[in-house]
Amino acid sequence: MTEVHGMPVDIRTPDGVADAYVTYPDDGAAHPGVLLIQDGFGLRPGLRAMADRIAAHGYTVLLPNAFYRHGRAPVLELPDFIDPEARPEIFQQLVPMIRELTPELLRSDAGAYLAWLAAAPQVAAGKVGVTGYCMGARLAVLVAAAFPDRVAAVAGFHGGPLVTESADSPHLLVGNITGELYFGHAGEDVAKAPDSFDRFDEAVAAAGERHRTEVYEGAKHGYTQADTAAYDAEFAERHYRELLALFDRTLRG
Repeated sequence: MTEVHGMPVDIRTPDGVADAYVTYPDDGAAHPGVLLIQDGFGLRPGLRAMADRIAAHGYTVLLPNAFYRHGRAPVLELPDFIDPEARPEIFQQLVPMIRELTPELLRSDAGAYLAWLAAAPQVAAGKVGVTGYCMGARLAVLVAAAFPDRVAAVAGFHGGPLVTESADSPHLLVGNITGELYFGHAGEDVAKAPDSFDRFDEAVAAAGERHRTEVYEGAKHGYTQADTAAYDAEFAERHYRELLALFDRTLRG
């Protein structure tokens, strides 16, 4: 596997400074850019490892701390292995921060992240890819819809909520996305809210034949996250295959 170089970086936003992690192949060349949007647990070693794996495939990956308004990562002290059922207080602390990240704030932050990628010498010229997990999958749709001229591919895994009653519900915005879209739903999420996922999938299908969603039958919410109780190695590997194939198709032109 290609050796990668990862390091912390600070990114100035309209609201302050977002701490982030950037990782790229250690070969001196510029590579296509990828924005990785965190799940609700935030920037931590497990997500940095995911960013490193994507980078090793030939990409420069930026992983910002979406909760930077509450401090530098780790915003919360998390156990090495996260089991929300055993530690319900973690969610009680996280939910207000998640709700605070409105579409308006996200667009402001994403503009700064994309500008950083465009200026970084480790990033090749051209559009970028975006991938998000859990809450980050919803945010990935909002980023791709808000910056269609900058995003060539958007992926989301075990994402939610994807259908809301607001005007900026992800299912209402997928038609604005010009890049290719792929979503890998967790089967257990779909079983809990089939109508919601049906509405999202219908909107994705209507938006273009290059867009695709799949249900990973039997997968738990969070199946990609190796430091959580929801992790499933088989589904996580499937996610990497689909994600890297998507980026290879769209970012290497």
